[in-house]
Amino acid sequence: MAKASSNAAASPAQGTHVHALMEHGGRIDSAQALYPHAPRPWLDLSTGINPCAWEPPANLAVDLRSLPSPAALATLEAVAARHFGTDPARVVALPGTEIGLRLLGGLGLPARARHVGPSYATHEAVFPARISIDSLTDEATHGGTILLANPNNPDGRLVSPDALRPVIDRLRENAGWLVVDEAFADTLPDAGLSSHLSAADPVILFRSFGKFFGLAGVRLGFMIAPPSIVARVRDRLGSWPISATALAIGTAAYADRDWIETTRAQLVTRAAALDAVLLRHGLTATGACPLFRLIATDDAKSLFERLNMAGILTRPFTYDPRWLRLGVPADATALARLDAALAHG
Repeated sequence: MAKASSNAAASPAQGTHVHALMEHGGRIDSAQALYPHAPRPWLDLSTGINPCAWEPPANLAVDLRSLPSPAALATLEAVAARHFGTDPARVVALPGTEIGLRLLGGLGLPARARHVGPSYATHEAVFPARISIDSLTDEATHGGTILLANPNNPDGRLVSPDALRPVIDRLRENAGWLVVDEAFADTLPDAGLSSHLSAADPVILFRSFGKFFGLAGVRLGFMIAPPSIVARVRDRLGSWPISATALAIGTAAYADRDWIETTRAQLVTRAAALDAVLLRHGLTATGACPLFRLIATDDAKSLFERLNMAGILTRPFTYDPRWLRLGVPADATALARLDAALAHG
């Protein structure tokens, strides 16, 4: 990928303290403390969360005086299952997919467990052993458990359901399991695996609500798995795993087909506009997920610094200093601000 030029002077903040901005996206408070003279408001492009969030209707009723209803939970899971293209008996709602990933170690999945990397930090924390995407099919012949993000973060790499079928078949032949984190699959209607699975497939899927719908603070996610796995997860989560607020918002959002279809189309358009701006400044973006793009440049460190001083937060990575991930800007104004910052290097 091309190299971006920069003649900005290094900020005193550059150094070990900036590592706080490499652990997770969205740390605007840390960025403001490290760059107090940057223009405000900050433009946060450091996450893959949709900046154009779904808006709950004004008449959405949430009863916070009573414990969440089991019937409301069943309704949410049924509406979500219809969206995912699967049977509600295979769906269990979670207080965020992070919790579900942390539960994997207690589900009796076969060893040896490993993740496809580089990917989410949580994947490495759950299954520290790492394999490459290029070895996925060969690894499946050894059985065990493989954890894959699809689309992947941060590079946006996407493996189609058809390409995953040989992996699933080999794992099944060797008493193995595939776990797929589909946190960004809602952006791409043909990316999800759930509608392609049979009852015999040893596959567990995760879906995130907050990224596509832009409501990460709701803390809602889902596991899609064989009913025996679902039952074990329900037992570990207890009687009231999902708040009344998450139940109401999730049910209404997944039923809003018009918003879902419109947003998918708009994300593709906005991602293409970001690609064009980056290319104009000598930066080639990669990734199939329309919520973010990855660029690789020898100048990534100084580019990250320069954008910070312009009040624009992006996401660098400790494991590859040439990488910088940018979330797709919400609108033309935000994109123009990024364009101007890139032009003044």
